[in-house]
Amino acid sequence: MHIDRIASAWLIRRFIDPEARFKFVAARAIEAAEGELRFDMFQAEFTHEGDKCSSRSCSIVSRARIRRSAPFAEIIHDVDLKDSKFGREEAIGIRTLIDGIACDDIG
Repeated sequence: MHIDRIASAWLIRRFIDPEARFKFVAARAIEAAEGELRFDMFQAEFTHEGDKCSSRSCSIVSRARIRRSAPFAEIIHDVDLKDSKFGREEAIGIRTLIDGIACDDIG
């Protein structure tokens, strides 16, 4: 799990469905069960569109009509895609934090 999945889940719970439940799986093609929607993965209903990551793309932000998401979405984009498109200074610290959380080398 990385920044875009975390941000997408937060956006969904905060703005779309506060009762949403999540099942995080490997980032490979997986069939959605009845009533499930996939996000930030191959062939998902909500995923990257063009140069936009899931949490700031038309997939979630636009479809949910979330208005004041620009700074949040820009930070997530810069961390997720590592392209510094928006030059958000906050992205450096958040990337370090997320890399620490997502670290597989804990032991």
